[in-house]
Amino acid sequence: MISYNIIKGNSHIDERGTLNFFNQFDLKEIVRMYEISPSSTTNIRGWQGHAKEHKWFYCSSGSFTVYLAPLSYFNTLNNHSKNKYQIKEFNITTNSPSVLHITGGYATAFKAEDENATLIVFSNFSVEESVADDFRFSLEEWPIKNNIKTQP
Repeated sequence: MISYNIIKGNSHIDERGTLNFFNQFDLKEIVRMYEISPSSTTNIRGWQGHAKEHKWFYCSSGSFTVYLAPLSYFNTLNNHSKNKYQIKEFNITTNSPSVLHITGGYATAFKAEDENATLIVFSNFSVEESVADDFRFSLEEWPIKNNIKTQP
């Protein structure tokens, strides 16, 4: 079943600084992680999809907009529909700690909203497994307009 959800985090602030924590984020499935630091706030990175791989997105610095489009063709024998109205938009930021979990069956695109923003991505697939499950599309595949905005 394809789905997405927000794993809410929380913060503790005192004279020593800030501690962000994610007690509901179960790391048992995680195989690897990587960090993305875009060179510009004008570039959109995407669309990249996976039929089976899960991804978890955490913004460790600044803020990002993450766009999510269902890959309906995985369920209809590669006859997918480019339904631009099914695109969801999530804003993730260090000001409101959260982790966006996306199952397989979606394509993602994202854009840094702040200079020097950093996105940490967790995956339940090895690099080799991910490459075998990787589907890339042009940005025109699902135009990023008229999105359904979802706040974590």
